[in-house]
Amino acid sequence: MSAVKKTTFVMAEEGVDPNIVPKKTLNNGEKMPAIGMGTFGSDRFGNIEIANAVIGAAEYGQRAFDCASVYGNEKEIGEALKVVMAGGVPRAELFITSKVWNDMHGDGQVIASCKKSLADLGLDYLDLFLVHWPFPNFHAKGVTVDSRDKNAKPYIHENFMKTWAQMEQLVEMGLVKSIGTSNMTIAKMKLLLRDCKIKPVANEMELHPHFQQPELFDFMIKNDIQPIGFCPIGSPTRPDRDKTATDTVDIEDPVVKKIAARLGVHPAVVCIKWAVQRGQIPIPFSVFENEYRSNLRCALPDYMRITDAEMAELASIDKQCRLIKGQVFLWRDDQEWTDLWDEDGVIAQ
Repeated sequence: MSAVKKTTFVMAEEGVDPNIVPKKTLNNGEKMPAIGMGTFGSDRFGNIEIANAVIGAAEYGQRAFDCASVYGNEKEIGEALKVVMAGGVPRAELFITSKVWNDMHGDGQVIASCKKSLADLGLDYLDLFLVHWPFPNFHAKGVTVDSRDKNAKPYIHENFMKTWAQMEQLVEMGLVKSIGTSNMTIAKMKLLLRDCKIKPVANEMELHPHFQQPELFDFMIKNDIQPIGFCPIGSPTRPDRDKTATDTVDIEDPVVKKIAARLGVHPAVVCIKWAVQRGQIPIPFSVFENEYRSNLRCALPDYMRITDAEMAELASIDKQCRLIKGQVFLWRDDQEWTDLWDEDGVIAQ
C-alpha cells in the first residue's frame, strides 16, 4: 500500500502561483524560493502525515521542501513528490534540499548518503545538499540530551575538509546543484571559506525573533552565503528533550502579539513574515493545511507588511535564546553546550 493517502494532485484554485513567489539568487546563480517547508516531524508527526502535507502544500503552490536523511521519512516524501510531479509539476520547478548526517562523514560516505537520499526521494539530482552538523558525532534516535557518543570528537578542520571535498565532488558528478552547511559558526566558516574549492551557497541556522544571531547573519550576508532559518516561530513542537526551563516563547512576546493584533493574524505569522522581510529563507514545518498555506503567503510582497518601525522593534526583542542547543554532540563530560558554538570566536577542542 502506498505511504501517501493522496494519490492524485490537484492545484488549489485559491492557491499561490509559484511563479510569483520571490526567489533568492544564490552565489552560484541558482535560484531558491524565498520560503520553504520543513519536513522534520519532531517525533510528534508520522511519516505518512508529513508526506501528505508535502502534497497538500505543493497543491497550494509550495515548491521548496527541506529534507534530511536523519528525519527518516525521505522514502515517504519521495512517494509524495512522485504524486506531485505526476500531477504536472515539472522537476525543474521544485527545489529539494537534503542533508548528510553525522555518521556519514567518512571516505565515500557522503556520496553514498546523497545517493541514498536521491533513491529514497525518487530524484536524479538535489537542488541543495547540506552538511547537517559540522561534527561527525552520532546519537541514536530518541536519546536524551545527556546521551554521549563514546567516539565523539571536537571539530577537526582537516577532517571536515575531507567531508567537504566529497560535497564538491557531488557537484562535479551532477548529483547536486548546490552545496552548503548547517549549524556552522563564524570561526568554522572562515576556515571553510579559506580552504574550499566550491563555496557554500547557504548556511541553515536557527533564526527566530528571540534568537536572531545578528553577527552570524551579517557574516553570511557579507560573504554572499544565504541564511536559511529553521525554527522560525520558535519551534513550539520541538521534541520535549530539547526544551529547557530558560527557553522563551516567541509567539507570546508582547511585541509580536501587538503586531499580530494590528495585522489580524496569528503571532506565528508575524514571525514568518519578519523572517522573509529580514532576508533569511524560513523553512517552517506544519502538517496543518491552514498553517502551511499561511506560511507560503508570507513570502508574497503584497501579503501584509511589517512596517520599518515594527521591524526595528522586533530587532530589539532578541533574547539570544538558542532552542536547539546540540548537547548530544559534546565530546567531553566536563563541557557545556555553549562549547559547540564558538561564542568567544575560538573553536573548542
